[in-house]
Amino acid sequence: MSAPIRVLVRRETNGHVAVLILDRPEALNALSVELMAQLTVALQESDTDPEVRAIVLTGSDRAFCAGADISQIESIDAGDVVARDGFAREPFGTLTTLRTPVIAAVRGLALGGGCEIALACDLVVAGASARFGVPEVSLGVLPGAGGTQRLVHAVGKAKAMKMLLTGDTVSADEACSSGLVAEVVPDDECVSTAIAIGERIARNSPRAVQLAKDAARAAQDLPLHQGLALERRNFFLTIGTDDQREGVAAFIEKRRPQFTGR
Repeated sequence: MSAPIRVLVRRETNGHVAVLILDRPEALNALSVELMAQLTVALQESDTDPEVRAIVLTGSDRAFCAGADISQIESIDAGDVVARDGFAREPFGTLTTLRTPVIAAVRGLALGGGCEIALACDLVVAGASARFGVPEVSLGVLPGAGGTQRLVHAVGKAKAMKMLLTGDTVSADEACSSGLVAEVVPDDECVSTAIAIGERIARNSPRAVQLAKDAARAAQDLPLHQGLALERRNFFLTIGTDDQREGVAAFIEKRRPQFTGR
């Protein structure tokens, strides 16, 4: 009889907010192949759940995620570059395609792949103990899941180069002042703060939120004139929807709108 599959990513539900918890504490939530596969499935299932309007991704109080599982590095070969399911292609690719906003709630270590996961989320809430870093050069490699690209977008070339080339970590406050983190709170308020933000997002029109996220994400990749065209397209996609009519009616009637996503 085969051994039962260990659950490495737990899901809890808080109203319209799905909370995904990395649960490999003995390895500081290091990204094994199994954990990455389970996280990918959990993200996809949450994104397609009609009751979920925001996702919070978190780890333990000691570590959000300490990076790739070093014991599995030796299994990587050149075929992973092009393989559809190559090492560390997911869940990072999935995070960039989700319609639902994803909030990282980071306490403790967010190193290497853990920092890259936080960068791939839509926003980051950090506990005071959080430390972010991309120390791959100290292992003779470099970030391979978006770190060299998203870090420059998040904090600018100068600060990104210092982190990437030295491998040094930065504190939660440093990460916040440089733009990697949206808010720093005490550790014991980190997850609840992220959930509260998710709940605030969930009160808005799901379609409008998704389209706003789509346009803002594109701003990292498109020239300004193309980004403005996409924004205008997405704006007009909200006109005439049930949510748009409900939002206007609720504003006029001075009540909270009840959005359905239609």
